[in-house]
Amino acid sequence: MPFLRLMRIGALESRATMVARLSILLFIVGLFPGLAAAACEGAKTIRLHQPVTLDKTLQAQLRALPPLKVLALDSPPMVKYDASKQLYTGVAVDILCFVTRRLGIDFEIAAPDTTLTVADLIRRVQSGDADVFIPLSYSLKRAEQGYFTKDFYASYYAIIARKGSGILARSLDDLSELRVGYVSGFSLEPVLRERVPGAQLQAFSQWTNGGLFDALQAGQIDVAIFSQQVFTEKRYSHELFDLEIIHILYDEPRGYRFYFSTTPEHELLVEAFDRYLTAMDLSASLLAHQDGERTLLERYVSQRNRQTLLLAASVSAAILALFACVAVLRHRRLSRMLRERNAYIEAQHYALEEANHKLELLSQTDPLTLLPNRRYFDERGRQEYQRYLETGAPLSILIIDVDHFKTVNDAYGHATGDAYLRTLAQALSRVLVHDRGMAARYGGEEFTCLLAQTPADEALEIAERIRQDVEQLRLPNAAVEPGWVTISIGVATLVQGDAGLEALFAEADSQLYQAKRSGRNRVCAGVLG
Repeated sequence: MPFLRLMRIGALESRATMVARLSILLFIVGLFPGLAAAACEGAKTIRLHQPVTLDKTLQAQLRALPPLKVLALDSPPMVKYDASKQLYTGVAVDILCFVTRRLGIDFEIAAPDTTLTVADLIRRVQSGDADVFIPLSYSLKRAEQGYFTKDFYASYYAIIARKGSGILARSLDDLSELRVGYVSGFSLEPVLRERVPGAQLQAFSQWTNGGLFDALQAGQIDVAIFSQQVFTEKRYSHELFDLEIIHILYDEPRGYRFYFSTTPEHELLVEAFDRYLTAMDLSASLLAHQDGERTLLERYVSQRNRQTLLLAASVSAAILALFACVAVLRHRRLSRMLRERNAYIEAQHYALEEANHKLELLSQTDPLTLLPNRRYFDERGRQEYQRYLETGAPLSILIIDVDHFKTVNDAYGHATGDAYLRTLAQALSRVLVHDRGMAARYGGEEFTCLLAQTPADEALEIAERIRQDVEQLRLPNAAVEPGWVTISIGVATLVQGDAGLEALFAEADSQLYQAKRSGRNRVCAGVLG
């Protein structure tokens, strides 16, 4: 039995048995340094909000598969690699363990090879040298040479600069005169090359150890483009506190997925994975693996305790020597107190900066769905309306409301209702990945989408794709017809004139009302100007 199967079975046995099996596991890893272990204990945090059943023939085909060869990228909280333990953890690892355990499939996960770029790892899957790569964001080019599962994690890219640099950037268009760095092979690279001159771009094979963030700290580049959530975790774990996020690219959402090589068996496996991903509640796993801030606080408390002990010892020594050298010790004591006070003030200042930074992010994000909230949507709406006045390009808004959502909460409970809202938010993000729109949770079961430079026909097409995607989720709602959750969408497009953002929003709201009156589960659209 492969050693990773031992790890998964160990999660169900007693602590003593699990420790023994882990010892054997680490011994085997030492014999085969090209492999690492996956901590499957975290799979217990995953819950299904609805049962998943698979055809028996499909189950038999999947059980016959050889162990999957897995490549992973150190991208917390999705995947995190502990080099000292040669152990992988993270949300994606929890999902992999959870699904393969239920399908009766083993897997082998490769230890990181820092000589390989993201593009190299992707090519290994595409050539069939490996079976699956995690995590990877979707792109059409990648989908032509491999199979993607559904999204399991939604994130955004961020513009990162040195603290105090004074750089202001609110979109990729603002980077045209700056030196911009990124990790080679990331999915936003084609868009970046369209917006920023090639002479201003610099690709790196790694994010540190002579890579992207080291170059940014050294002033070799002005800004870096990197995943917002991964940078937040890396910032704590690697103490990159001289760097900061100056803008989050909410108009470039990224949904992360599992990426398989193109074999008939893997096509079936992706189908099985999608069934589970649609039914999963990952909130507990996300909470468990977003631990960068907690690690920093633990380190800070430990250092503070050592400083307290050092201070106590110094004071005791000063008292013992007081009678021998009062004047000298008094001078030293006052100097030490001044240094400690300055250090304390500096620490408090740092803590305040960190708190303000976190509050700013929280003030822009809906905590349930991780989408931008109403406050940020209104701010972006004003910006895009001003751009419309300057350029004349059409501006469209969608207002989306979940049909009969109260019956979901009444019949299934608010926990299920919250899980549905998270699933709908992921569906919105998937559609808008390709259309460069921004989705937000506007309140309750109502979502909004801002589509800059989007004419009325394209806005209507995007709205219809969103409606169809949600309907195909088949989220149960037995209290109403047709027995699952549907949405109604109002669309409004401004093509000329200066009617005002409020009028555009009111038109979309009026179209939503019309969709509701016409029977729900439909899209209605209007044009201003």
